[in-house]
Amino acid sequence: MGIVFLIIVGAAAGFLATRLMGLEADIPTTIAIGIAGALIGGLILRVLLALTGFAAGLVGAVLGAMVLIWVYRLYLGGR
Repeated sequence: MGIVFLIIVGAAAGFLATRLMGLEADIPTTIAIGIAGALIGGLILRVLLALTGFAAGLVGAVLGAMVLIWVYRLYLGGR
């Protein structure tokens, strides 16, 4: 998986996750959240990804980013 693809998926996942969680963030933060969420979601949903393909990867990335936002809010007091 190339770095450009990871950034694109991360940006999409970060955008969706920040909107679903109601977090206002700048573009670099949104991309960073999405990439980290993609990594977390990829680890959590590896079996699902193997079964259903790209759609599960995007779902996992969004879920991972949402978990990351939740943890951020919980421990760092974000909005």
